[in-house]
Amino acid sequence: MDFAPTEEQQMIRDMVRDFAESVAAPTAAERDRKQRPPVAEFKAFAELGFAGMTIPEAYGGQKLDDISEAIVVEELSRVDPSLGVMVAVHVGLCSLTLVLHGSEAQKEKYLPQLASGETLGAYSLSEAGSGTDAAAMSARATDDGDYYVLNGEKMWVTNGSCADVFVLFAKVVGHPDYGKKKHGGVTAFIIEKDFDGFAVGKKENKLGIRSSDTTTLLLDNCRVPKENVLGEIGKGFYIAMNALDNSRIGIAAQALGIAQGAYEAALKYALERETFGKPIAQHQTIGNYLAEMATRTEAARLLVYRAAWAKQQHYEQGAPRHTLEASMAKLTAGDTAMWVADHAVQVLGGYGYTTDFPVERFFRDAKITQIYEGTQEIQRVVIARVLTR
Repeated sequence: MDFAPTEEQQMIRDMVRDFAESVAAPTAAERDRKQRPPVAEFKAFAELGFAGMTIPEAYGGQKLDDISEAIVVEELSRVDPSLGVMVAVHVGLCSLTLVLHGSEAQKEKYLPQLASGETLGAYSLSEAGSGTDAAAMSARATDDGDYYVLNGEKMWVTNGSCADVFVLFAKVVGHPDYGKKKHGGVTAFIIEKDFDGFAVGKKENKLGIRSSDTTTLLLDNCRVPKENVLGEIGKGFYIAMNALDNSRIGIAAQALGIAQGAYEAALKYALERETFGKPIAQHQTIGNYLAEMATRTEAARLLVYRAAWAKQQHYEQGAPRHTLEASMAKLTAGDTAMWVADHAVQVLGGYGYTTDFPVERFFRDAKITQIYEGTQEIQRVVIARVLTR
C-alpha cells in the first residue's frame, strides 16, 4: 500500500495550484459578489488541457487517472469552489457520461469540443419534485418520427446559463415500463442549447458557490433528434445512478478543497495574529482547533482518494461498483468542509465574519457539499443499503 503521490500527480497538483492562485483567486471574491460564472477562468484552464481529463486521446482528450482528477477539483476548490464545481460537472457528469454511454457517432461529434473547452458541459436530472427521489421526474418525451419531443421543467442545473451541451433525463411515453415502474421509460438525451423548444429559466440566488450558476431549464416541445438518445431508451435511470457514483467523488473532492483552503487561511491568520504577547496559534484552544482541522481534512483526503481509486478499478478491471466508497467519501468530506470552515471563521473572530478574508466564503460554499449529489441523509441510506444487502 503506497500513500505517496506519483511524480505525475504531484506535477498536476503544482500546476493546478499555481493556476488557481494566479488566475482564479484574483477574481473569486468579485465573481462571488456579482454571481458571475467563471467562464473566462474555465477557458483559461482549458488551455492547460484539463477540460479533457476524462476523455480518451482518440477524441482529443488527455485522460488522467481518477486520483489526479480528484486532485484537480480539490486544488481548484481550495481557492474557488465555484470554478471547482464547474469543472467537476463538465469533466464528470457530462463528458465522462458521454464517454461511458455514448455511441461512436456521439463521441466523435461532442467529445473533441468538450475536451478542448470550446463547449461547456452540464447535466440535468433533478426537478422541483424529483431530487433525491430521482425516478419521480415528470419531464416527458414523446416519439415524433425522427425526433423526440420533450416537455417539462428541470431544476438545480449547474452551468445552466453558460453550458452548450446538456445530458438531460426525461421519461419516454409509450415505453413498455412507462407507468408500470417508477423509473419506467427514463431516458438520457444529449441536448444542445440552440435546440428548438429549449430555454434557460430562472437563475437561483444562492447562499454559497454564487459564482457557479444554478438554473432551471424549460422544455417546451423541445425537438431532440433520435440520434441524440444517450444509451438505450428506458435505460436512463441506470446511466443516472452510475453518473452519481462518479460525481459524488467530484463533490467530495470539492469539499476537501474547501476544507483545505479554510484550514490554511485559519492557520496563516493564527500564526500572524497576536494576543497576550504571542500568536493565537500558541493558545491551547486555537491550537487544538487547528490540530483537529488538519486531522479531519487529512482523513477526508484519504477517503476521497480511496473512492477515486475504487472508481478506476471498477472501469479498468471490472471491480464492483464504487457506490459505497463514493458515498463514504462524500459524506465525510462534506461534513469535514462544513466543520473546518465553521471553525476557521471562529479562529478569525470578527474578521472571519467579513468579506476581507476568504473564510466567510468557504463557510457559505461548504454547506452545499452536504446537500447536492445526494444529501448526507441519503448517503447514509446508500451506505447502509450496501452494507446490509
